Amino acid sequence: MRFFRRLGLICLFAMLTLQVQGDSFRVQDIQIQGLERIEAGTVFTYLPVKVGDLVSENQTAQIVRELYKTGLFRNIELHREEDVLVVVVQERPGIASITFDGNKILDDEQLTEVLDDIGIASGRVFNRTVLDRLEGELLQQYYAFGKYNVEIDTTIDELPRNRVAVSILIEEGDVAKIKQVKIVGNESFDTETLTENFESGLAPWYKLFSTRDRYAKPKLQGDLETLRSHYLNYGYLKFDIKSTQVSLSPDKEEIFITINIDEGDQYTLEDVKLAGNLVLPEEHIRALLFFSPGETFSRARVIASTEAILNRLGDEGYAFPNVNPVPELDEENKTVKVTVFIDPGKRTYVRRINFRGHKITRDEVYRRELRQMEGAWFSQTSIENSRRRILRLSHVEEVEVETQRVPGVEDLVDLEFEIKERLAGSFNIGAGYSDSQGAVFSTSVSQENFLGTGKTVSFSINTSKVNTIYALNYVNPYYTIDGVSRGFGFNYVQSDAEEADISDFSTDQFSLSTSYGIPLTEVDRISAFAQVSSTSVTTGVYTAQEVLELKEDKGHDNNNHTLN
Repeated sequence: MRFFRRLGLICLFAMLTLQVQGDSFRVQDIQIQGLERIEAGTVFTYLPVKVGDLVSENQTAQIVRELYKTGLFRNIELHREEDVLVVVVQERPGIASITFDGNKILDDEQLTEVLDDIGIASGRVFNRTVLDRLEGELLQQYYAFGKYNVEIDTTIDELPRNRVAVSILIEEGDVAKIKQVKIVGNESFDTETLTENFESGLAPWYKLFSTRDRYAKPKLQGDLETLRSHYLNYGYLKFDIKSTQVSLSPDKEEIFITINIDEGDQYTLEDVKLAGNLVLPEEHIRALLFFSPGETFSRARVIASTEAILNRLGDEGYAFPNVNPVPELDEENKTVKVTVFIDPGKRTYVRRINFRGHKITRDEVYRRELRQMEGAWFSQTSIENSRRRILRLSHVEEVEVETQRVPGVEDLVDLEFEIKERLAGSFNIGAGYSDSQGAVFSTSVSQENFLGTGKTVSFSINTSKVNTIYALNYVNPYYTIDGVSRGFGFNYVQSDAEEADISDFSTDQFSLSTSYGIPLTEVDRISAFAQVSSTSVTTGVYTAQEVLELKEDKGHDNNNHTLN
């Protein structure tokens, strides 16, 4: 029996020294040595041997390979101490932190997400072989935004407990500017016409802060789709973009874009057919088509016609219709026949309408804005009108509507209104001083969704040695179920002309008002306003004669009314 036999194993990732006693032995215990951050239980999870197994020389290489596959260790040794298997490991360092400096166009969160996608993140194992991949990935991100002069410097600082801190210094440089956009193969349209709607190109001389000449890969992709749409809208159904080249000047500051295209032939619309389940009269559907035989084919018109038919079916109660226009090309005559296949599905009724996301406002405030009723058939226009009406409320920031099928029932749906609310009130307070009015104090409180009822309540106070003003207003936007609004207002104004060095008199004015709003359409209303007021004048010893005469003429109390 041989007691120590050294095995030299060549591993893809590191050098391995293996010492095992004997040809084979039954493992009575397993010891893990060299661990710093990794738990022993983690190693046992990956270890392909357990207590009680018979281990031979041939199995040792497999044990090492399995542990190396985890990527957690840079060196592994196996020893035998009698019937105990000793695994000696040297851990790879862990990434304690990743910091960025100098980045502007991409924030820390975006860069962290990019690195996380390639396996580099805080808490993960650090492998120096991924540094080139790290820098390469970041360079690609910046190249996509036209920053070809970007420089990335990565620093690795060793920390206690076998950890490292990764610091990434980025010098973004300037965005390379587009010097030329050239289209090769265009015969029917000149380059200026094709590129006038591009987001990428030369900046107009009169737009000093234009970003049109700043290259970005996503912008170019959008421009290629714009180019494709232009040709398809003019009947070039075989149009193809052969290739796109983006080249840099030697100093990496100018970009030249070349787009090679094949226009193909222009096709004329020969015939339009309707097929499928036409739940509407054919003449009604054809009235929604924006194209007719004899015209040049246009994809934009076909899409607009499809949308019009879908909306019309949606208003007729078909919540999930399918409209599929299928072109049939005649290569010889350069014509195209379009068959519009219509599958309306089943007419659908709305079972329930639910509201989510609101925390303050009562359900009834939103429900009274609905134009789609529960129990009625589905109407796309009514649902959109409901969404718009809710969105017009001052305390609503966003509204999304989701149509959900009722499980097990084909002709019922639920509508889920997801509402994001915002504060719809204000509080103001102010103080100051002036020579004419002395100390001035003002405060006001306004709430357009008072206690979640949708009603508006406001109150304000303004005081000084000359004027004292109190105002209270209340508006109920749904005084009646039909949307007639009613409001009330109270105002009190006290003025002391003597304090303003005008004359020896003071006035007290009380006013009450009411208003009504009557809806005419979804957006138009007419309003009526009525107000009564009473003003009393108090004179003194040194009151001006004109004020005394006015008081004698009008009386101590002067009552007025206003009607609009």
